[in-house]
Amino acid sequence: MEDHSSPDPVTPPAVPKLEQKPKRGVLNPKAVRNVAFYVITICILVSVTVSILAIWDFAKDGALWRTVATCLVIAAGAAIFSVINVMFGDGES
Repeated sequence: MEDHSSPDPVTPPAVPKLEQKPKRGVLNPKAVRNVAFYVITICILVSVTVSILAIWDFAKDGALWRTVATCLVIAAGAAIFSVINVMFGDGES
């Protein structure tokens, strides 16, 4: 009789994991990222709301474009601040 047992399982060689340094910012990067997320979300909701109001003629076109432009500037500022906060972190916090 022949032995049809499966071969011994081969374990792959251990691959060392690279340790990633935690991102450090001037302010807590996680908190800044969370605040930026909420600011951008609120800006999107306000822009959509005013756009719908303008479509149904409850708001003037001038108000629509001023609101959307303001929200874009605020959202871009929040996103850029979040990135710059991490870039200029001292790494010692």
